[in-house]
Amino acid sequence: MARKKTITRDQILTAAYEVVANDGFSKFTARNIANQMKCSTQPIYLEFANMDDLKQEVVKVIFKHLSEDIFTREVTTNRLIDFGLNYIDFATKEKKLYRALYLEDSGNGSMMQETSFRWFKKIAIEHSDYANLSDEQIQSIYIGFWIVATGMASLMSAGILEFVQEDVIKALEETLAIVLEREEIIDIKVKTSK
Repeated sequence: MARKKTITRDQILTAAYEVVANDGFSKFTARNIANQMKCSTQPIYLEFANMDDLKQEVVKVIFKHLSEDIFTREVTTNRLIDFGLNYIDFATKEKKLYRALYLEDSGNGSMMQETSFRWFKKIAIEHSDYANLSDEQIQSIYIGFWIVATGMASLMSAGILEFVQEDVIKALEETLAIVLEREEIIDIKVKTSK
């Protein structure tokens, strides 16, 4: 009679998520994930072809969490401001996961930047103020906005600076206004993972 599985795919994904959220991708090993579940590594390799397969699945879980629970919260009447505000809030509240996704050299930084740009662009083209802008203009707005949002997120995540929400909103609104007024396109490209 075959042994019944006692550790499920979802349990492995949850443990892997916890490892990344607590220690970053540098500690993303079968042994650390198994330790999180208090078991051997065998269930991991029974459910996933290899660690890259597991990593891809964990990244999907993280993306789902970000897109459904974090970046879509409505705080103001401007969804672009909300996006920046939610990104900064995420960096402040989930410091290690933020660093693992956006700052560590784990191969995910470019993918996260691409994903963030796609989210930003989707929000922008749905907003009447930005609907008629070219792709180059939207990318230019994103770069200017993202530099400020990332600077604030990184400084707040590191505990170097503290901002009250009203000041963050004002800074993001002013950044959008300044970048929109520019005649010249900011010609910095989002680095892709390809």
